[in-house]
Amino acid sequence: MPISIDKIKELAKAYAPDTVQVRRHIHANPELSFEEYNTAAYVKQVLESYGVEAQPMANTGLVALIKGKNPEKKTIALRADMDALPIVEANEVAYKSKNEGVMHACGHDVHTASVLGTARILQELREEFEGTVKLVFQPGEEKFPGGASLMIKEGVLQNPAPASMIGQHVFPMLAAGKVGFRSGMYMASADEIYITVKGKGGHAAMPEMNIDPVLISAHLIVALQQIVSRHASPKMPTVLSFGKVEAKGATNVIPNEVKIEGTFRTMNEVWRKEAHQKIKKLAESLCESMGGSCDIDIKFGYPFLQNDPEVTGIARAAAEAYLGAENVVDLDLWMGAEDFAYYTQQVPACFYRLGTRNEAHGIISGVHTPTFDIDETALETGVGLMAWVALQELEG
Repeated sequence: MPISIDKIKELAKAYAPDTVQVRRHIHANPELSFEEYNTAAYVKQVLESYGVEAQPMANTGLVALIKGKNPEKKTIALRADMDALPIVEANEVAYKSKNEGVMHACGHDVHTASVLGTARILQELREEFEGTVKLVFQPGEEKFPGGASLMIKEGVLQNPAPASMIGQHVFPMLAAGKVGFRSGMYMASADEIYITVKGKGGHAAMPEMNIDPVLISAHLIVALQQIVSRHASPKMPTVLSFGKVEAKGATNVIPNEVKIEGTFRTMNEVWRKEAHQKIKKLAESLCESMGGSCDIDIKFGYPFLQNDPEVTGIARAAAEAYLGAENVVDLDLWMGAEDFAYYTQQVPACFYRLGTRNEAHGIISGVHTPTFDIDETALETGVGLMAWVALQELEG
C-alpha cells in the first residue's frame, strides 16, 4: 500500500518539536562559510541518531543515503546548506546567536533542520518505498566559489547519480503554511566586477596638469549602462549595478586611481559571456579615450538557476495535494543568486520557496538582515512537504 499524505503529516507533526529544537541549536551556533565544522558534526550526530550514516565531503559538507526497497530503482537528492552570514543578530530570543557577529540570517538553519526532519521520516518509512534518497548537506552557499561547486567536483552527483534534485529555501515575503514554485529560469547568475581606473593625480585646482580618474569613472559608470539598455535583449533579464566607488583623494586632491566594484546578473549563459567581453572592451576604450587606462577583472560567479519543468511539475502537484492548491503560489523571476544553480545545470532539479512570514507576530524581516527570523510552524510544513515531494519524485 502506498504511503499516504496523512501518514506523512502525522509524522511531521509528531517530530515538529524536535525539528524546532534542531533548528534552534543550529541557529544559536552559526558558523561562516567553509567553517561549518561544528555544524557538520552536529548534523552527522543527528543523522546517526536516526540510523543514517553520513560521509564527509568538501571538508565541511556531508552526504548520506536513505535506501528504500529496491534501492537501485531510482535515486533523488535533497539539498540543505549549512553556513551563516557575518551579521550581528538583533533578535532577543532564547536561541539568539552565541557567536558574536555571525548569524543564520538567510534561513540555512531552517534548510538543514528541514532536511534532517525529512530524513527522519523517510528513514522510518524506508521499507515502504522504492529507491534511494541522497541527502546533501553542503557548506559555503554564501561565499564564492559556492559549496555546491565543490560538492559536485567531489562527486556528490555520482555513486549513485540522482535522477532529480530538490532544494527548499525560506521566503519571508510569503506567509507560513504557503509555498511558491516557478518552472524554467528562476534566479540569475551573479558575477563580480572589479575595475581600477588609472589616471594622473595632482592638485584639484590645476586639472590641466592631471588625468582625472574620478571624471573618467563617472563617465564609465554611466556608459556601462548601455550594455544593458542597448545590447541586452529586452526579453532577457539583465542587471548591471555598481555599489562601491573608492577615490582616495580630497577636496583639493585628484587621486591617481579610482576603484569601482559591481555586479552583473542575467539568465542566459551565452549572453553572460558576451556581456563580459562588451563590458571589458567599453571600459578599456573609454578610459583610453580620456587619457587614462584601466584594469578590469570580472569574477565568474554562480550560474543562473533553472527549474526543470517535469521535476517542478511533480513537486508542485505534490505541494498542492499536501497543502491545498490555495497555499501554492506562482513565483516571479528573481535576480538574486543561489549556488543551487550549479546543481540545476547538471541534473533536473526544482528549487522552491517555503513561506516563513507571520505579520501578527511581527515576523516580517527579510533575509540578510539582523532581525530575520521565522514562524517556526513553517518547519512542520517544510519537513512534511519535502518528504512527500521526495516520495512523489521517486515514483515519477
